[in-house]
Amino acid sequence: MRHTIIRFFQLEAAGGLLLIAAAALALIINNSPLAWLYNAFLETPVVAGIGAVQIAKPLLLWINDGLMALFFLVIGLEVKREILAGHLSKPSQIVLPGAAAIGGMLIPALVYVALNRHDTTAMAGWAIPMATDIAFALGVLALLGKRVPLSLKLFLMTLAIIDDLGAIIVIALFYSGELSSMALSLAAASLVALVLMNRLGVVRLAPYLLIGVVLWVCVLKSGVHATLAGVALAFCIPLRNAQNPAREASPLLILEHSLHPWVAFAILPLFAFANAGVPLAGLTLESFTHPVAMGIAAGLLVGKTVGVFGLTWLAVACGLARLPNGANWGQVLGVSILCGIGFTMSLFVGSLAFEAGVSPFAGVDRMGILTGSILAAVLGYGVMALASRRNETD
Repeated sequence: MRHTIIRFFQLEAAGGLLLIAAAALALIINNSPLAWLYNAFLETPVVAGIGAVQIAKPLLLWINDGLMALFFLVIGLEVKREILAGHLSKPSQIVLPGAAAIGGMLIPALVYVALNRHDTTAMAGWAIPMATDIAFALGVLALLGKRVPLSLKLFLMTLAIIDDLGAIIVIALFYSGELSSMALSLAAASLVALVLMNRLGVVRLAPYLLIGVVLWVCVLKSGVHATLAGVALAFCIPLRNAQNPAREASPLLILEHSLHPWVAFAILPLFAFANAGVPLAGLTLESFTHPVAMGIAAGLLVGKTVGVFGLTWLAVACGLARLPNGANWGQVLGVSILCGIGFTMSLFVGSLAFEAGVSPFAGVDRMGILTGSILAAVLGYGVMALASRRNETD
């Protein structure tokens, strides 16, 4: 189990650093003479179909709706593993990160609503600052090496997993379009087939993945966001081999370990490259003080810090939980600030809340996400470095 955790941190940290590079590259290219090439790349039409069933979308939407479904599949696998056999399996292990996650979702949303309550169109972005990008945050922590205790990284990982679960629920409830009863019925039938295979002890991954593709197509056509098919599929993959419990081979772990490097080193950097290319020409002070951008940036930087740190302090003060072993309050503050790096999930929710070419706030949200996430990364690193140095001298 320890080996799995260490491998997870190594992949997430390295992937987080690659995310930073991909986002920076997108910003550079889209603000250079090669901007036309960047936009042409994202607008490349891609068509896939069998018979009368066809999906025709530009490459950007294939990345956001298709490849990101694999990202959500990995999240779902991680959540299921943690619930059944990990840090979410015991109530005592959930209290502290659970309280921090609730504060880290609620307060940022309230900050955004407070700054945009007078604009009904802008209010669609209330969930954008709720998310934490664990890969990005662990990438920053990796720069501090062994000065950060493992218990604090586990706290951040568990917090982020609960955070992701909250984001999945929010997307399902608030960011789905008009529903197709036929497609929903077919999606439900696919889901029933997956559950039956699980209950009947099917452990081969191929049948799950085949029906999972059908489920994805049906969910895509239904009006519910297609990435949620990845989560539904993940929850149906068996953790243990029921036919031979003595064997250590776990279908869920096999799939998670196979997909994780692809997601960390290919899918998420590609998503960041496709969505972080904000054109900077004509930027003014008003671009940063726009209520949407300010609401997102303040939600990520201030709301996350206050929510995560405040609920963590409250849980410890009330005797419901203890600080992670070897950690001090300065390090907890640093992690709370780092939780304001909302990058990947915030960009994703932003693409749902403010659709490009439709919403007047498309692009404005990205300015707030980048500003808030960069400030959270820099300030969080500084606080963590100072607190970890003091921890060493105590």
